[in-house]
Amino acid sequence: MSVSNKLPDHKTKIVCTIGPASRSPSVIKELIRQGMNVARLNFAHGTLEKHREDIRLIRSLSKKMNKVCPILVDLPGPKIRIGKLFTDPMILKKGERITLVTTGPINEPSRIPVDYKKLPENVSKGGTIYLNDGFIQLRVVEVTDQEVVCKVVMGGPLLSHKGLNLPKAKTLADPVTEEDLDFVDFGLKEGLDLFSLSFVERADDLIKVREFAAKRGKGIHLIAKIERGEAVKNIESILKVADGIMIARGDLGVEIPIENVPAVQKRLIYQSNLQGRPVITATQMLESMTENIRPTRAEVTDVANAILDGSDAVMLSEETAIGRFPVETVRMMVRIAKSIEQQRHTLNSVSQAYEHLKTEIGRKKISVSNAISLNVMEALRVLKTKLILTPTHTGTTPRRISRFKPDCWVLAFCPDQPTRDFLSLSYGVFPIILEGRDPFQYDHLLAFIKEQRLAKKGDRLILTEMAAPGQVGGINSLNFITLT
Repeated sequence: MSVSNKLPDHKTKIVCTIGPASRSPSVIKELIRQGMNVARLNFAHGTLEKHREDIRLIRSLSKKMNKVCPILVDLPGPKIRIGKLFTDPMILKKGERITLVTTGPINEPSRIPVDYKKLPENVSKGGTIYLNDGFIQLRVVEVTDQEVVCKVVMGGPLLSHKGLNLPKAKTLADPVTEEDLDFVDFGLKEGLDLFSLSFVERADDLIKVREFAAKRGKGIHLIAKIERGEAVKNIESILKVADGIMIARGDLGVEIPIENVPAVQKRLIYQSNLQGRPVITATQMLESMTENIRPTRAEVTDVANAILDGSDAVMLSEETAIGRFPVETVRMMVRIAKSIEQQRHTLNSVSQAYEHLKTEIGRKKISVSNAISLNVMEALRVLKTKLILTPTHTGTTPRRISRFKPDCWVLAFCPDQPTRDFLSLSYGVFPIILEGRDPFQYDHLLAFIKEQRLAKKGDRLILTEMAAPGQVGGINSLNFITLT
């Protein structure tokens, strides 16, 4: 792999949703060039054939550009959605009556189709229904076998296929649907191994998907989307089986009191950092750029704070899927990330995971590899260091260092594509496959660094080393190298 002697401008990874506004070759090429690290395909929308076209186009362009851009398959889960509206967008006005219908044709503008036939069973008179991540609020005034009549409490424009939330009702749907498993099967056949699971409630939901893939002889990387109150309560057990999490703030902000979202976001990021799991902060990060060339000041602050809190990645949804300025939005995200990353220390932003593990030393036994990752950070504090080199079998070592958000790049030398691709979600990690070379050979690593001009004579490097050949998931020593 060639790096062309220039590492990216930003260490925070950027996930972009691909949709009608961004699936052309010219736009995808620009998204990759401007800083997209991972392309997200939302399987709640579009056909499998269209997704197949997107997968092949992204792969083809990233290969031609010599860029790593893995594809994240976002499984829809049991999300309740409205169907195709009579007029699109539909404008809902405060005080008017509308009818949610679960069957039959839609032949008048005041009727809204819903893809959940058990809706009348899950609501009652006086109850609240939210549409479009809570921006539209309805109050139930009448319920029949197939229809729910509502009064609009908070109105606004509504597009087809937007989500519907029943925050105080227990829906009867399994978080892992048969459709989800069909999508996993499709993804595996397309050679994909990175999936995110919607509406996770407990660890067993993730285990079900992982076992499904295992029966097909495949290993997968699985991201748990945290968007239900149950998932927040069960986060410790979820983190034990998930490869990473996504804080999906749209539905989460309806499922729990919206004023609690900022504190929950911070706790989830901290817990993920502590476990060395990459965490993606998602939904409405630069939403105004769906229609406008510039974001609001509040949105810029939101992105910056998510990065300072310890997010590995930030995600764009409608901004790049259906927005007017997908490329400009990515460019803005890069500018925000670059600016705030350069100011971490002046803002006294210290990784909470780092401080926590430091206090654990002496009070209870911690693993050797955790101690080594702490030592890397201690070394960075006192020694000016250009790069951290981490040969890795599984990606564990670079992720353990990444969680502390070091100032310099972590070059992760990987044995295979799945490991490399998943590390594309970890903050400050630049994953590399050394073609025709052994990533665990010291001389091969230094030769690569010199060939790619990633460091110059006199630069200091830190190299993590395994205890013995073939050991997986552990390091037991550091080497300090001055390049000659």
